[in-house]
This record gives sequence, C-alpha cells and structure tokens, in this order.
Amino acid sequence: MGNDVEAKVIKPPFKQVTSGKIFKPSKTFLHKILLQPIVLAIFIWLVVILGFIGLSFLAANSDPAEYPSAVQHINDWIGTVNLWTITINLVWLVPVLIFVPLYFRSIEYSVKAESGETMPEVYVKRGILTVTRKHVPFRTITNISSNAGIFDRLLGIGSVHIETAGYSGSNQRGPEVKLEGIVFYEEVRDFILNELRKFKTPYVTGTEVVPSLEKPVPRMEGLEDEILITLREIRDLLKGKT
Repeated sequence: MGNDVEAKVIKPPFKQVTSGKIFKPSKTFLHKILLQPIVLAIFIWLVVILGFIGLSFLAANSDPAEYPSAVQHINDWIGTVNLWTITINLVWLVPVLIFVPLYFRSIEYSVKAESGETMPEVYVKRGILTVTRKHVPFRTITNISSNAGIFDRLLGIGSVHIETAGYSGSNQRGPEVKLEGIVFYEEVRDFILNELRKFKTPYVTGTEVVPSLEKPVPRMEGLEDEILITLREIRDLLKGKT
C-alpha cells in the first residue's frame, strides 16, 4: 500500500474529456457569472448615493443661500434618488439574470486527441441568438495558459486560454479560445501541452508553410574568388566611364 500513488479525482473522467466527447463548465461558473452583474448593480447604486450625498454637502458649502442645509437637502431627495437608481438598475439587471443561465447552458467544450480521420482539435461552442462554434486544430496553437482569479480560486474553478498564430497576428487582444469555468483546467492545460510537444507532421495541410527539404547548393572552390574578380572589373569599368 505504501507504494500506491494517490490519484487526483477528476470529474468528468479525464479519458472522456480527451476523447472528443462534449463536456460543460461547472455549475459554480454559473454562480460566478450571475454574481458579477449583481455586484456591478450594487457598485452603481453606491456610487450614485455617495455621489449625491457628496454633491449635497459641496453645494451647501459653495452656495449657502440656495442650499442652507445639506442634511435637509439629502433627506428631501435621497428617497427619490434611491428609487430611480434601483429602477434603472433593475431595467438592465433583470434581463441579464434571465439571459445568463441560457448562455451558460449553451456552452460546450471538447478536446479531441485521438488519432484517426479527425484532426486533433479543441472545440468550443457558445451563444444564444448568435451561436459560435470554433474548431482550433492543435497544429495552429502557439500558446496555451491557465488562469484562475480570486473568485475562481474561491470557487475551485479556472480557465484555459488558447492562442493561435493567425489570431495573434491580426492584432487581436486576448486568447482566441477560452475554456472557462472548469474544475480540471490544469489537467486540460497539461494534456494539451503534452500533445503539442509530441505533435508531428501527419496533419500538415497545403495552407501551411512547410520547410524546404531541398539540399543547399554545394560551395565550390574558387567560386567566391571568381565572383569578387568579376565585381571588381565591373567597378573599374564604371569608374572609367565616369
């Protein structure tokens, strides 16, 4: 028993993930993307309320005749400002909270690494009104990294960022593909890295730049001297004409 190595539990099974079968982000990722607009709405509310209070005191100090009491002005208008701020926040927040679960259910990932007729690739699908499906062949990947922010680490999730040569060359910012909200993101990153390290030429297509296999022209003795002599003669002729 002492020689047994404790294996890390990965859900879903890693063999399923790396065989091209569809898997989805963790439900914890749904909680994260639901929390983000709520936090934004609270932040906007705080900024408006605190800004109104600050402006009330500033107005009372700069124009006491018009605003004799900042506290009285705040008491008179804080309810109205609060009501309008909450109403405007709800106008955009409610549709977002309805949209986010639908968007979460549309997300699908797969990592195809089996040899055969299908080229090894990373597949990502997402979207509701406009559905985007991206197939990123392993041969086009130039950089891969993992990312886990503060909230991600608290929730036990992370993401894998994948960049390709064509996408990086088009002045685009950020990775072309993200596998977000997955528990086993480090394992997926390491798996793709290992596949890239042993990746060879069977999947090369006609659109890729393939190194030339022709042998260089052999260097002959005296060839360089003859060229130099010829160039000097041409130089002397040109000088004579001038």
